[in-house]
Amino acid sequence: MCHILCHIVPMPTVNLRQLRDSRQLTEWLDAGEVVILRKRNRILGRIIPESPRIEPVQWPDAAARRRRIFGDRVLTPVADLLADRERSRY
Repeated sequence: MCHILCHIVPMPTVNLRQLRDSRQLTEWLDAGEVVILRKRNRILGRIIPESPRIEPVQWPDAAARRRRIFGDRVLTPVADLLADRERSRY
């Protein structure tokens, strides 16, 4: 009995009459949520999405960050600075 009452995160539930509103059910399943199917507060089963939805990874915009930190300054690569320093020694 504990497996029914010990959910940390509540799952969306739907009763048989609410199944007519397939839009809400589709939204839950598209979001990767498991939906509990009830009849008069008795659990009949669970509707499990076919595969969890994978959200695309948002990578940080390194060029925008560089512009925000350094502005329009042109940065000379370190290798060029070292090569110039070594050339001036001879």
